[in-house]
Order: sequence, then C-alpha cells, then structure tokens
Amino acid sequence: MDPGGLNDWEIMKEAPETKNPTIRRITEAVSGKKVTVAIHAARAAVSVGLLAPGNSKWRGAGSLFLTASTSLLQTRHRYGTDGSDQVANLVQTATGLARLSKNPQTKDAFLWYVGMQASLSYAASGWVKLLGEKWRDGSALPGVMRTRTYGFESAYRLTQRYPRSAKYLQHSVLAMECLFPVVYLAGGRLARPMIAAAGGFHVANGFVMGLGRFMTAFPAMHPMVAYTTAPRSHPLVAGRDDRAVKAAALLLAGGVAAAAVVAAQRRAVVREGWPTSRKFVTRHGNELVYETGGRDDGTDAPVLVFCAGLTSTSEHFAWITERFVNDSDCAVLSYARAGYAGSVRRTTAPFTLDESVDDLEDLIRATVPGHRKAVLVGHSLGGELIRRVSARIPDRIAGLVYLDPSHPAELQRSERQSEGAKDLRDNIAHAARYISLGTGILMSRPAWLDRLPVNYRDKVFAQYTDARLWKAGKREWAAVEEDFRSFDGDMPQVAAPALIVAAQQTVDQDPEQLLMYNELARVHRRGDVRIVEGADHDSLLTDVLFAYKTVQHMTDFLRATGSGHSESVADGEGAQR
Repeated sequence: MDPGGLNDWEIMKEAPETKNPTIRRITEAVSGKKVTVAIHAARAAVSVGLLAPGNSKWRGAGSLFLTASTSLLQTRHRYGTDGSDQVANLVQTATGLARLSKNPQTKDAFLWYVGMQASLSYAASGWVKLLGEKWRDGSALPGVMRTRTYGFESAYRLTQRYPRSAKYLQHSVLAMECLFPVVYLAGGRLARPMIAAAGGFHVANGFVMGLGRFMTAFPAMHPMVAYTTAPRSHPLVAGRDDRAVKAAALLLAGGVAAAAVVAAQRRAVVREGWPTSRKFVTRHGNELVYETGGRDDGTDAPVLVFCAGLTSTSEHFAWITERFVNDSDCAVLSYARAGYAGSVRRTTAPFTLDESVDDLEDLIRATVPGHRKAVLVGHSLGGELIRRVSARIPDRIAGLVYLDPSHPAELQRSERQSEGAKDLRDNIAHAARYISLGTGILMSRPAWLDRLPVNYRDKVFAQYTDARLWKAGKREWAAVEEDFRSFDGDMPQVAAPALIVAAQQTVDQDPEQLLMYNELARVHRRGDVRIVEGADHDSLLTDVLFAYKTVQHMTDFLRATGSGHSESVADGEGAQR
C-alpha cells in the first residue's frame, strides 16, 4: 500500500470500478493504510469466530460482514482477487441472509439459489472450455502445467510420460463440469459422485496449481447442492420449499423471450438502413446497401468511396464522411459489404476475397458518374480490397487512401499479427455463436462507440449486437487467412497515386507495419505515408480529433494530386479541433 506499491491508492483509484462517484467516495474513506489494515484485522477476527461451533444469528451477521468488507476492499485491493472471491461472496451473502431469516421458505429459496448457481458455474465453465480447441484435443492440461503462474513441473512431466492418461483426465474434468447439472436427475442419486468429483478437482488444483482458495470457496456450495438434490421423501429435507425452481424457470423463460424480442428489434433496425439508403445487386446476386452524399450538380470533383474493415461498419467513417459532405465539392459513397448491415449475401458459392472485390467493382461502375473519378478510401481490410479493385478499373480511379490498412504479407512478416490471427479467429467465431443464441442483449456498449457522432451510435450498436455482422466477419477472416498466408510477396504496380495514413500506436507496437506501409506506398506511381500521433487502429476513425487530422491529410493529398476542390475542408479552425 506504500507509494509505488501494487496497491498504492493513487494508482488504484484510477481503476474502472472507481469511475462511479459514489463508489469513489466510499472507497476514498477506507483508502488510508490504518483504516484498511483495521478492516482486514476485523475480517480475520470474524472469520475465526465463524470457525467456532454454533448456529446463532451472529453467524449470519458475520457472513454478511465478510461480504460487505470484501466488496468495500475490492477496489482498494484489486490485485490477487479471482473467481474464488466471487463465489465466496455469493455463498456468504446467501447463507448469511438465510441464517437471519425467520421464514423457512425464504431460507430454502436462498439455498436453492446457491445450489442452482453451483450447477450454472460448473456447466458454464465446462462448455466454454469445450469450445476451445486445446481442451478438445487434450493439449490444454500440459500447456497449463508448464506455465510459471499455474504450472507444476512434476505434473507436466507426468503428462508427457503418460499423454493418453493426461488426455483422459482432461476430458474427465470437462465431462464433470459440463454434466454437473445431472445432479438433479435420477432422484439425486448422482449428487454424491458428482460432488466428490468436483471436490477432488478443487483439492487437486489447490495443490498442483496453487488455487488454494478455490479449494474452500467452490466446495462451500456443495452442501446446498446436496440439500436441494435430495428427494423430498428424505427426512432431513422434509417440507423443503421448491418453488424457487419454478420461479427460476419462469425468469429464464422471460429472459429468453425478452432477448428474442430485443434481437428482432435490432435486426429490423439493422436491415432497414438509413432513410437515404439505396440498394444495388452485384454480379454474384448479392444485394448491397449504400449511401451517398455531397454535391452532385455536374462538378468533376471526385467521388470518395469508403470501404470498411473486418467486423466494422460504414458508420465508422462518420466523422470523415460528414466533413467531406459538408465542407467540400467531393461526393461521398459508403456501403456495407454482403452480410453486413442491410446488405445481403445471396450467392451460395464458397466465399473468397475476390467476391468482395467483384462486388465493389460492380458498385463503382454502376454508381459513380462517368464524368467523375473515384478516390477509394479503405480502412484495415478495406485497404486491401480497394487496392485490388484499383487494378481492375484504373481508368475510373483518381487515387487511393489507405487508413491503417492490411498488407497481404502481414501474417507472414509480422509475428504479432500472425500470433494474434488465431485469437481473432476464435473471438469472432465465439461472438457469432453466442450472439446467435440471443446473448446480444447482454452486450455492453463499447467505449469507442460513444465517440462516434451521436446520431450514429444506436444504429452501430444494433449492428454489433446482431449475429449477421459476426458471421460475415467469420467468413471474411477465414478467407483472409487463407489468402494472406499464401501470398507470394509480389504486389503489382498501381498507376494511381496513394496516401497511407497510419495510426501511431499501430506502428509503435509493431515496427514491421511501418515497413509494410512504406512498401505499399512504393507500389504506387506516387505514394506517401502520414502518421497520426496518438491514434490507434480504431480511434483513427472514431475519435473526432484523430479523424479530423485524417481529413486534413486526405485533403492535402487531393490537392497535391489535383483530384478535386476540397480546400475548405482543410482550411479554418474546424480541422484543428
């Protein structure tokens, strides 16, 4: 708790939990070293008292004190906490309230709550593990045993000496967790072996992985499991009130129904687009939704065509597109690729990146007037797509603007990108799977979303809680990995001039990225790289300050190439905000 220590309050008070003013004031009151130590001493004394025999109301009060003080110290002593603290709090709260209650039905409701929570905890843990490839192929246990944090060298060596046994052990743990709710079947006859297996699992983890607190926290739920699984004919549970089960089932059904309604509403918002949205059908039969804006009165200023990144939306460009629409002669066109937003992928052919390139080419040919050229603007994956399109229709392209773009060799040359590829693939797949089950209602609004212009936020949030976006992203990323890992290292020359706008954090975290950006610039007849200081891959678009800096770089590029009349965008105080 001393200055510079892990729990130095001057550092800890910046934690997300203290953003709430009320929580900050309460935590400030106990942040002093003497007060904190006194609370810990009181907790130790109460804990010793709870080890003494007896069944008084004071035991209930003691349990609630431990819960309250744990919550009070959570922000103050955040490091070292884990799932065992959550479970301990849950058990202490429920049993404390049960002990203080005079109503037997209320006591039974609290005990049922802990029993059902135990089943949910084990089952959720098991099914989440089951989604991981390493847990299914048996490599997770050896992998954990060889780590410095949770590993145990002797156990790791045993897994290497007896790999088949290690795999059976790992799959047995998975089966125990996934199937734990069966304790409520067969009249409770499966409760004893399942509780014994779970208890043995925690004891083993306590010795092997050092998770000693799990060894007491999770088995603290087992008495409630035993109580609620016993048949009502058993004399020790005679008169038990089981209405909590029906109430939980009713609440679950209501939650599922509410999730379905919210998902349907959000899907409708996503599919309807904007009042100005238009539709276009490509050669593949895909139906693309797009929006246009800006001057369309015979000017020869270019049309800026915006292409979004992976699992991104055309609304991410809002700060940039609105600036060009309002303060330049350029027209703007943004669209959603097939599967995103209101756009529909109707082809049944296997997906490749060429399909998206074809779609964009068809859209440009059909919507950009013949007397005006296009300046293609692509962010992330969108950058690679516009590069490929530009080779198809060089006579229609006035220039390309890459915003922190993908490079076709990045998975081969960047260790950071290559290592993160599998995690990205898994995360997108999990999001697609879970949101398809209706869990979009549980998603919180990401911080970057509330940096977009106000009138775009709800629409973008609806898209991010819709499974279609994640399914499209999963399909695209699979194609990207296959395409990029087979890249032969040669990019054809592009006649059109180009501007690469890079986020500082991107090139700082991975110097190879800057080398690839410079290489991309050299592919063009005239190419330039500009870095936006302080920006990261997403805030380059979503933060108004970084977006306006990007606009200024784009405007300078348009001036230098003679591509349009956009002086007013870069001039004046607005671009410097």
